[in-house]
Amino acid sequence: MNEGAAAQPLGRLHTDDPDDPLYVVRSPGGVVLCSSCRRISNCRLGVHTETLRTDGVVISEVQCPRDHEGGRNVAHGGWTAGVLDEIVGHVLLWQGQLAVTGTLQVKFVKPVPVERPLIARAHVVRSEGRRVFVEAELKLAHPDVLVASAEAIMVRRPADHFDRHDEWLRSLDAPGGDQ
Repeated sequence: MNEGAAAQPLGRLHTDDPDDPLYVVRSPGGVVLCSSCRRISNCRLGVHTETLRTDGVVISEVQCPRDHEGGRNVAHGGWTAGVLDEIVGHVLLWQGQLAVTGTLQVKFVKPVPVERPLIARAHVVRSEGRRVFVEAELKLAHPDVLVASAEAIMVRRPADHFDRHDEWLRSLDAPGGDQ
């Protein structure tokens, strides 16, 4: 940001104006859908339902789809990291805040089975300015066995975050653009 430039307000998500880039769409199971998943009204990562408890914990019912299989009957590690990234981000989405992942540290505890019910839990640990520290866990629905966990630092972003990203990409395509 330029010295002396006015700070942009942080992005606030909403469910009112579908033409606004900060419009949020939920699946029939309550899952906040990313732009790609909105087209099919379903989370491609296998997040089926999502609820926010009164204590601020987001509970998600998840199942790794077969097309994310890495080893035989085991989720690809990239799917595990991806779904945990999705889950930690949803904590802030449920609060109506636009945030992106700054860091994500995943602990792989056990192989994650494909096509088996899982429960994910995520919650905010603390906030420092625009940084929000979030923890998540992924467990088998039955028996209650931890298969992976994550710690993330989410960064709250201004409302023009995606516009600025598009502008940056255009600058790369311009003659002499190499930043």
